Amino acid sequence: MKIGFIGLGIMGSRMAANLQRHGHALVVHNRTREKADALLSGGATWADSPAALATQVEIIFTMLAPTQSVVNAALSEDGFLSKLAPGRLWVDCSTVAPTFSRSMAEEAKVRGIRFLDAPVSGSRSPAALGTLVFWVGGAAADLKACRPLLECMGSQVVHCGGTGAGTSLKIVMNQLLGTGMAAFAEALVLGESLGLSREVLLEALIGGAAAAPFLKLKRERIEKGNYEPADFPLRWLQKDLHLATTSAYHTGVAMPVTNAAKEIYRLAIRAGRGDADFSALYAYLAEQRDVHDGQQHAPGGNRPTATLDRPRSS
Repeated sequence: MKIGFIGLGIMGSRMAANLQRHGHALVVHNRTREKADALLSGGATWADSPAALATQVEIIFTMLAPTQSVVNAALSEDGFLSKLAPGRLWVDCSTVAPTFSRSMAEEAKVRGIRFLDAPVSGSRSPAALGTLVFWVGGAAADLKACRPLLECMGSQVVHCGGTGAGTSLKIVMNQLLGTGMAAFAEALVLGESLGLSREVLLEALIGGAAAAPFLKLKRERIEKGNYEPADFPLRWLQKDLHLATTSAYHTGVAMPVTNAAKEIYRLAIRAGRGDADFSALYAYLAEQRDVHDGQQHAPGGNRPTATLDRPRSS
């Protein structure tokens, strides 16, 4: 069986490599061919377009970032849905809105194509090691058919429910991730403004009851100020917060905290932090504190002490 894989970024390239290591024949496509070089060296076949890929495979995996990229790959003039034979299976691992997953499932159904939404939890290292977690929405029979392939790329496969259930759970998870990072960044900036050192704050907060476990993985970045592009760029987390708020709009749920966090991430993107690791939100907020003060303070350094205005005698 030949497997099609579209989207060879940080995650997709490693997922496809695990399929290849398990002996599966791949046909691959990516916007930039250079990212496919390692897979091609290992025996994968290159397709010049998603449509060309579709004529050669029985199942297609897509791992793309912007929603529009999924639309282009599936429904454009060179898209794969019009070329994929009826009965084939499309597994979309992209992080998109649940409503979008359902609309893609309908587009696939019209053409006799089966569809699963299967976003993942995990970053660069789990993707390379094949220890991702797949959150899957769709028919149980379709999941059974492709479970062995998912298990080549992940250590856990969870059937969340019908179409859109996988993306729904992923959006909820990333909403917590994004708002958790924003709250922690604000807490650090507040603590430093009160004269506490960053070392003391990190030691007290990370691992404590108030901080989310994922923040342990961000401690070194914050300590060293190293926010180089990583597994999860800040701009993509902002995108996921936007997906959460638009999904909430459709269901009538109020999301005041998430909406506020989404705009903070947007401001950080405008300040040039979009391609940095999303923990760079702390650096952005620290910069804004310094600009407000009109001074450049080192994080955790001594800061002016506030004084109370005494009432003047009449």
